[in-house]
Amino acid sequence: MDVKESKQQVLKKTEEYIRSVFEEEGSGHDWWHISRVRKLALEIARREGGDLFIIEMAALVHDLDDWKLNHSGNKKTLHLLKKLGVNQQTAEKILHVTEQVSFKGAGVLNKTTTLEAQIVQDADRLDAIGAIGIARTFAYGGSKGRLIYDPSVEPLKHESFDSYKSNTAPTLNHFYEKLLLLKDRLNTPSARKIGEERHRYMEDFLEQFFFEWNVKI
Repeated sequence: MDVKESKQQVLKKTEEYIRSVFEEEGSGHDWWHISRVRKLALEIARREGGDLFIIEMAALVHDLDDWKLNHSGNKKTLHLLKKLGVNQQTAEKILHVTEQVSFKGAGVLNKTTTLEAQIVQDADRLDAIGAIGIARTFAYGGSKGRLIYDPSVEPLKHESFDSYKSNTAPTLNHFYEKLLLLKDRLNTPSARKIGEERHRYMEDFLEQFFFEWNVKI
């Protein structure tokens, strides 16, 4: 088996496993989210460069150890990569990307240190904004039993990852604590171009939301 075939087999097996794990996930972090991130990441990479195998693998596994879904550190991802026969150097590169994907709070600097990490982070953030981002936000809030909105609860600029993780505010606050900040935190020119339109869509949604919330006719 040549190197190309070997990589394709690893990607195929990874997809099959990840799909089986996330197919019925109801918090907005389902298989289709991962599939969209994968497609976005590869599309950005075709314009910006980067190692396509590292990018595609990292996109596929980026939620496997996500703190919002479990508390396993990198254990599940590392176990999977070893099981698939991915060599240590490549596995470390994939893990390096996945460790840098997640947003950690408005006041927390989360710089990416490789082009591959920039691209996968951008793809994940693009799926958090726009029409699908709005749908995912309310799906996640509902899965956690959060209110849609409470005017008495002000949005916060979380200065630490722990503060951000422990947040239980109403779902609408998430727009001000994260989603509306993402446009200016995208790394690549390709992602920033996509992000502009999705950001405007969220602004229009919020304008309509508050119009209806205040029962204006």
